[in-house]
Amino acid sequence: MIEVRDLWKAFGTTQAVAGVSFAAQDGEITGLLGPNGAGKTTTLRMLYTLMQPDRGQIRVDGIDAASAPMEVRRRLGVLPDARGMYKRLTARENVEYFARLHGMSALQAHERCSTLLRSLQMEALADRRTEGFSQGERVKTAIARALVHDPHNVVLDEPANGLDVMATRGLREVLRGLRSEGRCVLMSTHVMQEVVALCDRIVIIAYGRVVADGTPEALREQSQQHNLEEAFMRIIGAAALEGAA
Repeated sequence: MIEVRDLWKAFGTTQAVAGVSFAAQDGEITGLLGPNGAGKTTTLRMLYTLMQPDRGQIRVDGIDAASAPMEVRRRLGVLPDARGMYKRLTARENVEYFARLHGMSALQAHERCSTLLRSLQMEALADRRTEGFSQGERVKTAIARALVHDPHNVVLDEPANGLDVMATRGLREVLRGLRSEGRCVLMSTHVMQEVVALCDRIVIIAYGRVVADGTPEALREQSQQHNLEEAFMRIIGAAALEGAA
């Protein structure tokens, strides 16, 4: 379980995150939605301890990220917005390297890596150097790397970005499998089809704050819209009017 309480972060005079609070539950896929510049990526960077909040609290499985950041990192599988690869290593070597960093034996790393490469339909890429990979190929490798240590909590920043149809279907199956195992999945995305297909709960951020939090059905009811995309637009529009008032 991931809990975020009253999170604030400013960059100079720009208030990027202004009191964000939400919870992502075990056994659910929680979608983090919002327009560009809403504060989603900054929130996620603080969550996985890449960045320190100005104030507020983050807890992962009840563990405070400020007092025990290494323990929190062990409990998280993270797909960041930057997909950086070791370009001279193959996809398999990139993933197995991170498995070894997490303390897995060479055999465990190889077996886990092979399972993920199959799930993400990456067998043809496995032994190619990542230098020259397409955006979608880099994303798939980064997803495998995030999941290799079998984390209980998974944080994904725009996971479907650059994926083709078949790879997207494979990703959905992986995420549904994580949910069925009782894990916590938190996914930032702007692809409404992914939200409809996967998310049990949606947190909408705009202007650095949470403007809606609930199930897809609850958000449609709140906005009086049958279509989830229209509900999202109605909620964002209301937040803009409130901010201008």
